[in-house]
Amino acid sequence: MKILFAASEAAPFMKSGGLGDVLEALPTELAKDASLEIAVVLPLYKKIKQNETLGLKFKTSFALPSPLSESYVGVFVKKIKRVTYYFIDNEFYFGRDGAPYGHGDDGARFAFFSKAILESFQHLDYYPDVIHLNDWQTATVPVYLKAFYETIPAYSRIRTVFTIHNIEYQGAMPESFARDAMGLSGWQDDVMHHDFGVNFMKSAVVLADRVTTVSRTYAHEIKYPYFSHGLDGVLREHEYKLSGIVNGINTTLFNPKTDKALPANFSSTDLSGKAICKAELQKELGLPVREDVPLIAMITRLVSHKGLELVECVLNDILSRDVQLVVLGTGDERFERLFHFAQYCHPDKMSAQIRFDGALASRIYAGSDLFLMPSKSEPCGLSQLIAMRYGTIPIVRETGGLYDTVPALNTETLEGKGFTFKVFNAHDMLGAIDRACAFFRDGQKLARHRRALVRYNSSWKASAEEYLAIYKSLCDS
Repeated sequence: MKILFAASEAAPFMKSGGLGDVLEALPTELAKDASLEIAVVLPLYKKIKQNETLGLKFKTSFALPSPLSESYVGVFVKKIKRVTYYFIDNEFYFGRDGAPYGHGDDGARFAFFSKAILESFQHLDYYPDVIHLNDWQTATVPVYLKAFYETIPAYSRIRTVFTIHNIEYQGAMPESFARDAMGLSGWQDDVMHHDFGVNFMKSAVVLADRVTTVSRTYAHEIKYPYFSHGLDGVLREHEYKLSGIVNGINTTLFNPKTDKALPANFSSTDLSGKAICKAELQKELGLPVREDVPLIAMITRLVSHKGLELVECVLNDILSRDVQLVVLGTGDERFERLFHFAQYCHPDKMSAQIRFDGALASRIYAGSDLFLMPSKSEPCGLSQLIAMRYGTIPIVRETGGLYDTVPALNTETLEGKGFTFKVFNAHDMLGAIDRACAFFRDGQKLARHRRALVRYNSSWKASAEEYLAIYKSLCDS
């Protein structure tokens, strides 16, 4: 079976968030099955093209018809172990500095990318059985497939799976976009029409053979207006093909036993290194070195839907307790200033690291006692899984993937994973923090639970098997 993943980013080539992690780990896990031929297709961004150490090889080129003019498409290739990576080259759309998103013509860029993927099959003599699409940037593949390619015999058996990683970003374009930029008309135009404009994600939900999200609870939540950002009606209409599969993490990369960023390594059988990691982290952050104080961490984008307004509401209450708090991330100026000011007022309790630093993130995961994720919505979340991998107890709101991956901890039996609260309320969150801090002070139970967290299997193996079952069901139908 041939499976092609289409996405706007994938580590190690391009990563701006969790999508990049997923598109590295899931194909790699599936490729362990020798009966599968796994490939990934990405835009050839300038950052990738200029990295000569990657050793990309030119494969082919062709002209892609569009409503306005023909455009050059180059295809480059690289193989890593058993995964083949294809890169779609076009200097006008992808030869730009900076982030992969946030350009004024993103709609045109990724519509071009989606059509170029399909057109490339004829020039590569490569036809996948399943194309696994990811988020709005590749959401127009099903509409292009049905509008322009489905009558070609080699394309007629291709099936599509569309995964919603974050429904907040849908690819909303002006009403004329489908006709003028994509060359669509009639029923195709209707499929893309939504709220007086064009919606990439809506078209994929309607036309893809299966739709998935990145946790079971999120698949349920997005059928309701509070979470759906306007697509709840469409999702309820097509819920027969909607399912949720929770993400895993790369347990080889995130491994406290081998992580080179840590001052000391540790495992479920020997946790002594975690105490060293905490002491060294406190030194690095300029906090008092105290083993007896709970060190609470947040590694997050500093934006509202991550629950930062809850933290803002009770930050002084948190810091009035005998705790230490470290925040790593960047985002809205409002929250960056909030944490900088808190550090100024409480230098012995608060460390605001307003930056992106992967090595520091590893040291924070390993050196912290508690990990706070009070998200308003969270499709899956990876940080809570990484924290548990490093023996750090999560404090989360019961939403999306946080609910699926962090069952509430029973402090008597030690069943469960972390401390949870349900209502999006600052004082409910504060109560969960207080319960977690009280548990921290029970040394014997804390050590037993940390060992259980480090042993917890959060790999991609089970999730990959669920995706494979979907692929097989489509190919057998």
